[in-house]
Amino acid sequence: QVQLVESGGGLVQAGGSLTLSCTASGDAFSTYTMGWFRQSPGKEREFVASITWSAANRYLANSVKGRFTISRDDAKNTLYLQMNSLEAEDTGVYYCAADLYGSGWVPESDYDYWGQGTQVSVSS
Repeated sequence: QVQLVESGGGLVQAGGSLTLSCTASGDAFSTYTMGWFRQSPGKEREFVASITWSAANRYLANSVKGRFTISRDDAKNTLYLQMNSLEAEDTGVYYCAADLYGSGWVPESDYDYWGQGTQVSVSS
């Protein structure tokens, strides 16, 4: 099993930056493909980014390409999401999720473990 805890959310002005972290404990972090998802008010949860267990592949939603970067530090059991040029539409609760040896480009139902989420609010 893996326990996931997100941090780094907050309130930021449009155009600003935030870095989210997701710290994992439990099973070997390096064997899990990791993903970031978000749920905006009144909308369903959506995919934001993922990075495979080997870090060989990274995927980003079209809406965040060129602005967000996903990375991982297996020595620290931590997943990151660097968010730049934030927009009001990026507001939402951000969740990290883990998928054992996942391919990275899979529906959220394939993810095995989820964190509790961290709130990101972007003011326009």
